[in-house]
Parts: sequence; structure tokens; C-alpha cells
Amino acid sequence: MGRIFEVRKHTMFARWNRMAKQFARIAKDITMAAKAAGPDPASNPALRRFIHNARAVNMPKDKVEAAIKRASGRDAALYQQVVYEGYAPHGVALLVETATDNPTRTVAGVRNLISKNGGNLATNGSVSFLFKKMGVFRLAPAGVDQDELELYLIDHGLEEMGESTSDKGEPELVIRCAFADFGKLQEALEARHIVPLSAEHEYVCSQPIELPEEEATEVLTLIDKLEQDEDVQRVFHTLA
Repeated sequence: MGRIFEVRKHTMFARWNRMAKQFARIAKDITMAAKAAGPDPASNPALRRFIHNARAVNMPKDKVEAAIKRASGRDAALYQQVVYEGYAPHGVALLVETATDNPTRTVAGVRNLISKNGGNLATNGSVSFLFKKMGVFRLAPAGVDQDELELYLIDHGLEEMGESTSDKGEPELVIRCAFADFGKLQEALEARHIVPLSAEHEYVCSQPIELPEEEATEVLTLIDKLEQDEDVQRVFHTLA
């Protein structure tokens, strides 16, 4: 086990409103999970996972409860998850994951942002083959016997495990599995009473692209603008 590969984190663009956006993204995740499988975290693993993610970013409890209640409300939005494919400047591939109640509005907004920043929206399948959908768990490494945990998790779908650094510069342990094994690995961690800092699916790129700093900044500028869009949940890319 060594240092795990992760694409470039763009903390250089961090803003105060990023926390508000993070809360909004997780709130949508919570609402969709509660609507799909009920409001009880004990019987809804996806909801339990998103509530853990909310706690990890210090999302207020009342916002979490409001997101759960919103799922059963008469006027609850019917969100669809849609992934758009495209290219940023300099050939960097993009997967833009959205949660929207109006796909016509969302695709127009995503297309406009990409085209205005030197990229182009592509057809389905154009870049998705460059990514693998994986379950990704991030743990605090303190007190963890990493070698023992790795051996234990191999029987529960573990594919990769290694050290990394959070957006705040803090050490973390990253665990990846095939997305089909997400639930099995989540249950294995819960059996050990290990609560992840976060647990999400991610599209992990297989062919990262190295760019000089000036060109990389252009790509990161576009990614930042996409992430600020209200319908965008996550942006995955191939920038190394």
C-alpha cells in the first residue's frame, strides 16, 4: 500500500460560498435517497451514508432534517440524475454529474459554461470510457492499522487503498472498490465501527493529462464555474 493517485484538487479556487454549495449538494443527495428508499437511516444505507457526509462537513442538523422532510412533502422536486460528457480546454475530459428537476435548463446551462470557457459538450460515450465508476471511502488514518484493515477489506471488494491528503491538507486514507461492491464494503466498515469521513461514488480517470500551470488554470477555472451551478453535483476530470 502506498500513496494513492488522485486527480488534481483545485483548492486554489476555494471560496466562502463553497461551503454553502457543499451543503446544497449534500441536501439534494439526502432528499433523493430519502425519496427513493424512505426516511429511516437504519433501513436506508444510502441515506445513512449521506448523513455521515453531512456531519463530516459540519452541515447543521436542522438542514439535514429539512432535506429528509422535503422528500415526503407534497411539493417535493422530482430530481433526475443526469451525467453530461464534454471537454475542457486542452483536451481534458469532463463528466458533469447533475441533479435536476429541469434537464432542458440544466443542459443549456452546462453547455453555455463549457463553450464560453474554451471547451465543448460531447455526446454520450465520448469520454465516459476514460473513467471507472467506483465507491470511494475516506477515513481518518489515526488509530487505524492500515495493513490489517487492507487484508480484512480485500474479502469485501477492496480494489485500492492508500494515503492521500484532504482539501485542507490533512492526511486521509482513501479506499476504493468497484461501485457494485459499494454496499458490501460499507457494511464491512460498519461492522468494524469505522465511520468514514465521507463515502461517495466517484468517476476515477484512467488516463490523466499533464498540463503546464497556465493551461491547467484555464481548466480549473471552468471546473470551478461548473461546480457553482445550482444543478451540478460533482465534476470529474482527467487533469493530472
